[in-house]
Amino acid sequence: MKYFYPENSILLAPLAGFTDLPYRNSARRFGCKYAFAEMVDAGSLVYGNAKTFRFMERGDNEEWLGAQFLGSNPEILSKATQIMNEYNFDVLDFNLGCPAPKVVKKGAGAALGLRPDDAIRAFDSIVKLSRFPVTAKIRILDEQDPAPTVDLCKRLEASGAKAITIHGRIKDKFYAGDVFHDVIDAVREEVDIQIIANGGVMGTESYDAIREQTGCESVMLARGAMGNPWIFKLLLDPETFLHPTAVELAEEMETHILNMIDYYNESLALKIGRKVILDYLKGRGYGGTMKSRVSKICKLDDFKGFIDDIKQGPNDSYWDWLNYNPDAERQLRQV
Repeated sequence: MKYFYPENSILLAPLAGFTDLPYRNSARRFGCKYAFAEMVDAGSLVYGNAKTFRFMERGDNEEWLGAQFLGSNPEILSKATQIMNEYNFDVLDFNLGCPAPKVVKKGAGAALGLRPDDAIRAFDSIVKLSRFPVTAKIRILDEQDPAPTVDLCKRLEASGAKAITIHGRIKDKFYAGDVFHDVIDAVREEVDIQIIANGGVMGTESYDAIREQTGCESVMLARGAMGNPWIFKLLLDPETFLHPTAVELAEEMETHILNMIDYYNESLALKIGRKVILDYLKGRGYGGTMKSRVSKICKLDDFKGFIDDIKQGPNDSYWDWLNYNPDAERQLRQV
């Protein structure tokens, strides 16, 4: 087995619309080392979309940063790779797994993964020009038969992939339903490069299950880390981990959003930060009234007042609920 990442690595996935520099800084405060910038569309990169170039900025404190892009046209991908070469990354990942309709209708992401010949031609165009190691992120191609997924991964390996991350659901299942660990395991058995398991990891139980049932020692987190940077500390050091208090939740949320204000500007940061705030609140006992206030946060003073109220904690009924659900994956600690 050729390892690209050290054994037992925990990776933060490239999440379009989320994993900007402030988001990555939040994850890194809780132990995340291997993080990816937001997914980049190769066409937008080639045709000079200014917003796309912002995705590729690397913080001074980032010891390791991966980039990921997607596309289906080898010529465009070749040009995009040459542009990527001008930046500073530790790996360039090619997306063959995104199921978003706007991506699939262009024949990219998970749709390209279903066309192995085209996928390999696209991947080859990247490997030939990239100055960075090249990896791939895919979805399983069949829930019952591992053979198509194994074949695609073998071909990616032969084309120069240094590692492959596999999401254990097919394209049509998006992010719902069972994760087919056995298909990932079958691939791992058949290739000589590192396979990183992905899909459905929300806490220690799902983390332990995916590692045990796939045989993969390294895992990529996506939705499980949204609004929950503490998950990295939980998985890296479960014996000493403590869930955040309401005050700690509020303070991290505040740091994250203030970082976004510094990175963008107040108006834009508070607009795009609303979804980030809602992710922090998810599963932590704050009711609909509090969540409805998020859409009305337009100025820093609005946000400061909101944070003060978050520090007061959720409704008492939440603590009663938690007594009956002590293993809830996202929770607060009562002081």
